[in-house]
Amino acid sequence: MEQRISIVTVGVDDLDRAVRFYAAMGLKRSEKITDNVAFYQLGGILLALWPRTELARDAGIEHPLRGSGMALAYNTRSEAEVAEILDAAKQAGGRVLKPAARAFFGGVQGYFEDTEGNLWEVAYNAAFPIDADGNIALPA
Repeated sequence: MEQRISIVTVGVDDLDRAVRFYAAMGLKRSEKITDNVAFYQLGGILLALWPRTELARDAGIEHPLRGSGMALAYNTRSEAEVAEILDAAKQAGGRVLKPAARAFFGGVQGYFEDTEGNLWEVAYNAAFPIDADGNIALPA
């Protein structure tokens, strides 16, 4: 297996509500494939929003899916941008769980929950630079 992720699929209860949230956050939905799924190009990976019932059925799981115990992360280019992104999430209908604050790693971080209960960390960490194309790199 190569060391990469191709698609992150996030289960949602209400696809239309989730699409509105991510549109308000500035993400552009692919117009090519839109039947009961929403795809977003995020740098070199795709984000897919898919109803939890469909995701469970596709995976062969008979019970409804709930929270996965994971967080998606968005790293910013500046400390100030952390608070800006958290505010945008709140304005879009999400819920800020942890306001921007100094983090244990020396940068700034906060958390929000999207309209479907998915957890996002928003962080600035100078040791994890973001290049001009939006790609993150581990420290050398």
